Amino acid sequence: MGPVTSRVLLLGGTTEARQLAALLAERPESYAVRYSLAGVTSAPRVPDVVVRVGGFGGVAGLTAYLRAERVDVVVDATHPYAARMSEHAAQACSQVGVPLVALRRPGWEEQDGDNWHRVPTLADAAHIAAYLGRRLFLTIGRQEVGEFAFLHDTFCLVRSVDPPAVVPPYAEVVLARGPFRVEGELALLREHAIDVVVTKDSGGTATAAKLEAARRLGLPVVMVDRPDVADVPTVDDPEAAVAWLEARR
Repeated sequence: MGPVTSRVLLLGGTTEARQLAALLAERPESYAVRYSLAGVTSAPRVPDVVVRVGGFGGVAGLTAYLRAERVDVVVDATHPYAARMSEHAAQACSQVGVPLVALRRPGWEEQDGDNWHRVPTLADAAHIAAYLGRRLFLTIGRQEVGEFAFLHDTFCLVRSVDPPAVVPPYAEVVLARGPFRVEGELALLREHAIDVVVTKDSGGTATAAKLEAARRLGLPVVMVDRPDVADVPTVDDPEAAVAWLEARR
């Protein structure tokens, strides 16, 4: 009898998810990977594995999918702020009895010289940012830029991969995808005379340069904390995820 191939549903959308998919693709005799994307980003970067795009239809839909596809294990490597998807994965896996591990990169840590203002929500971020300054750099993704739409007398430089559906009245949109370099971030902040940076605590290196730039310029950073997620086994890098999967084969 040959080796058993584990059917892995990899909930992706992050750099770490693509890296994990690439590692598992090197072991086709051990893992058959289905890489799932929500479909909220146009032209996403995808690994060289089977890819599905679109939602599952809530917990019930994901539960049905796990059963129909006879999934052996689920890896939740979604964005740290995709709390609903993570909760659905935890509930569905619990109902079906499928092992689940979360791949979560660590959040950023405040350093000497930083001036961070931590807030629980983007609505809170909008209010405190408007109090701190009048020229904001919003690096929060495109879906929640509308939280700042009430700021009629505040300039907002919005950077996202895709155009946001709603922007503040006095805004400029820059479409770009990381990784970014400190020199470029410094130039951008200076060019637009930014006095407050607003971001989520996404972690990782691809977009961390803005924090170094803000530190050098002495700018306050409004940092939106990560949402609470289900308490499931968690690893913080792709190699650790592979080790977790190997230990359960």
